[in-house]
Amino acid sequence: MPDTSPMTDQPRLVEVHLFAAARAAAEGVSVLRVGPGTLGEVLAEAVGQAPGLASVIPRCSVLVDSVAGHDDGIRVAAGSRVDVLPPFAGG
Repeated sequence: MPDTSPMTDQPRLVEVHLFAAARAAAEGVSVLRVGPGTLGEVLAEAVGQAPGLASVIPRCSVLVDSVAGHDDGIRVAAGSRVDVLPPFAGG
């Protein structure tokens, strides 16, 4: 049985927040909603929704619920937030 929100009875998804060049690669979309799974699966589903991300994600830092995600195999639970942060100038 899928995890559901008590308010809507809709399956809870993962929010993928895109910043700077990642947002530009997604044609201005700042948040994608994808199903839970491994970090690799979550990012692949994000690329499926916004194919331009494919060229940007390899250069990005990724946070899962504010913790650096260095392993594509880590689990990302329903209701989690994934931040995709491209390298920033000067930093």
